[in-house]
Amino acid sequence: MAEKATDKGTEKPKTEETPILESDGEFGDPEKYDPSFHGPIDNRSCTDVICCLLFLAFIVGMFVVGGYAWMNGDPRKLVYPTDYKGQICGITPGVEKKPYLFFFDLLKCSSTLSSFQLTCPTKQICLEKCPTETYTALTEVFLNVANFDPDFSKIKPYCDYGFDPETEYNDPTSKYHRDVDGLQKMLEDEKCPTYYVESEPFLDRCVPQFLIDVVEGVLDAATSKEQFTSNITDSLNGQNLTLSNGQTFQPEDLASYLSDAVTIFLNFQKTAAMILDDFYAVWYSILLGLCAAMLVSFLYIVLMRFIAGTMVLFGIIGLHVVTAWGCYYCWTRYKELEDMQTDAEQSLADIGFTTDLDSYLNLKDTWYAFEQSFYYCGITLAVIFALLLLITVCLCKQIRIAIGMIQEASKAVASIISTLFFPAVPFILQVILFFVWGSIALFLASSGVQDCLKVAPSDPTFTYVDWNVSRVDFECDCSVNYTKADDTALSKWNISGFEDLDITCEFQSYEVPDLALYFQAYNLFGLFWLMYFIIALCQVTLAGAFASWYWTFHKKDTPTFAVTASFWRAIRYHLGSIAFGSLIIAIIKMIRVFLEYLERKLKGQENDVVKYLIKCLKCCFWCLEKFMKFLNKNAYIMIAVYGKNFCTSAKKAFFLLMRNFLRVFVVNQLTDFLLFLGVLFVVFLCSVSSFYYFTNSITVVAEYVPAPELNYYWLPIITIGVGSYVIAKGFFSVYDMAVDTLFLCFLEDLERHDGSAEKPYYMSKNLMKIVGKKNKKIKKTKQ
Repeated sequence: MAEKATDKGTEKPKTEETPILESDGEFGDPEKYDPSFHGPIDNRSCTDVICCLLFLAFIVGMFVVGGYAWMNGDPRKLVYPTDYKGQICGITPGVEKKPYLFFFDLLKCSSTLSSFQLTCPTKQICLEKCPTETYTALTEVFLNVANFDPDFSKIKPYCDYGFDPETEYNDPTSKYHRDVDGLQKMLEDEKCPTYYVESEPFLDRCVPQFLIDVVEGVLDAATSKEQFTSNITDSLNGQNLTLSNGQTFQPEDLASYLSDAVTIFLNFQKTAAMILDDFYAVWYSILLGLCAAMLVSFLYIVLMRFIAGTMVLFGIIGLHVVTAWGCYYCWTRYKELEDMQTDAEQSLADIGFTTDLDSYLNLKDTWYAFEQSFYYCGITLAVIFALLLLITVCLCKQIRIAIGMIQEASKAVASIISTLFFPAVPFILQVILFFVWGSIALFLASSGVQDCLKVAPSDPTFTYVDWNVSRVDFECDCSVNYTKADDTALSKWNISGFEDLDITCEFQSYEVPDLALYFQAYNLFGLFWLMYFIIALCQVTLAGAFASWYWTFHKKDTPTFAVTASFWRAIRYHLGSIAFGSLIIAIIKMIRVFLEYLERKLKGQENDVVKYLIKCLKCCFWCLEKFMKFLNKNAYIMIAVYGKNFCTSAKKAFFLLMRNFLRVFVVNQLTDFLLFLGVLFVVFLCSVSSFYYFTNSITVVAEYVPAPELNYYWLPIITIGVGSYVIAKGFFSVYDMAVDTLFLCFLEDLERHDGSAEKPYYMSKNLMKIVGKKNKKIKKTKQ
């Protein structure tokens, strides 16, 4: 009897349910019980060391690129105005005391500036100060032909560098010697401006005063233009303005042409100033709105513990109701339109084309099209409703598990409250990354060399294209004084006609060298790699913290510094694995950028086959990027728990997910749905509240805390809306990571344990109830 009792006492308890999915070996075998496993492993070693070294080498390369950009680039080239010689006004030696850019003929800027191009096809020089009066040199020449005595003191300050119009005019050997033709030739060759108007500095550029008066609200547009027209009329003595190319402008039209040239930029300055004033007036309100977004996001996560099931239930019911009602509505409209079609007599062929749109409503063809639309729409909705109903019935248990996981995630986040604020660390790192990347990109963009070409101001057809010669023959050096006599390239031309032209060397743009373009690509790839590296580091850290919570049998014994310990493990052992996973995403991202570039480059040239092939590749790599992000995320969870390398962890996570495919699908979809609702709720609540506040629509609030008067009341509303979206995404990304981590731990818990005293489940009682499991109670033996 004793032996029987002993045998009976050593029998293994029977489990209540078979394993989740008996593996046939296709996706690996279920996890085996390991008595030494109690959560994230402490005894681990460095993983993917080679990739870690590669990552460090790449960082060194970023420093090299940054050094090159720093030594060769000058962002001031992109900000400060540059004259026709490529000199930066107020910066370059020789013009360091001349900070303002002066345009010889602003009328030539009308087409380019109004189309948002920051170029102007006229000579530009640096001045100490902008013109304080209006003067029309060439018009006065024609007005005083009989008694010509030009006043050179009015045009000399605005002539080309080193050019003295009075000396040239009085020099018998100069082609600009005496008479009206000499001065006219001087203006045609753009040695001096044909005219100038009273101006004020705007972005270090001389802009007509009357336009600035309009923008700043000193005068209304009509009054300002009237005053300008009056002044220019007095200057011209009632005559039209004549340019060096012979083109004439009436005084009343000149204001409109100049306004078209620069009003866009002046309005931009005014708008920017008003926006800055609004931000200054309500910055504290915006800050309070963002703090409110943080509070609402936190409360929503806490409430998910209690309302997740209700929200999912109402969401599913609502989806069924909407599709069923849509099906019913389409069917009833279909029957109504079927009767209307019977009453219609005319067809489209009877009336042909007409601008009377109401006549089309009397056609049987129109009603037939409406009828067919509602018919097929109703069928589609009916199929969707049937599929939704079938999925809901068949996956009812999986839906309950998903709700349970969402509730467990809320408990985990509430238990490790520091996880909600940890995303601030990667956010700060990403801000620093974007600043460094932007600085390097800016310096590289400004590392170009001057591209200068020979031009003839009096002959706009003097180009290498029109003269059918090589571009190299038209290139010149802006840093030296160009003289036609020393130009050996001109002697190679087998053409004539340039001998009498006054040719100068003028700056066109900054030409970025090929090496800088390659460095820009390297810098962009660095942005992708480092950005996804930071995201991965955050995911590994959070996964380790939440795994520590799950694999603690008594949740009250959860490690106090779970986040800190997980972060230390990540940077101490797994930088290589994190770099490996983020490298894969960065490569895919770079390929997608290249495909976008290729598509734009071939736009208008590619044939249909190439166009179709590029679109297919873009679609494939988009899908690949989404899949790899999903796989990487789960691989990082396994890295945080087991400390294995990236490939091993990715394989382990993938097989585990495939062994529980239906549960994975339902949990992911429901989690995304609830988090989407959460983000939508936070953004909607904060945006609507800010709208009512800044428009003083709430009388009680406006009485005690009135909103300040703003130029654009929608500006703080949009700012709070965008800011609350970023904050909500940050908070809910933690929640999403908690769900994914706990779900993988839950699946392993089911495979590793059977609920016996030796192998108890770590999941909550609620989850055990859902999956039909329970832990055996340990019976106390009598002494």
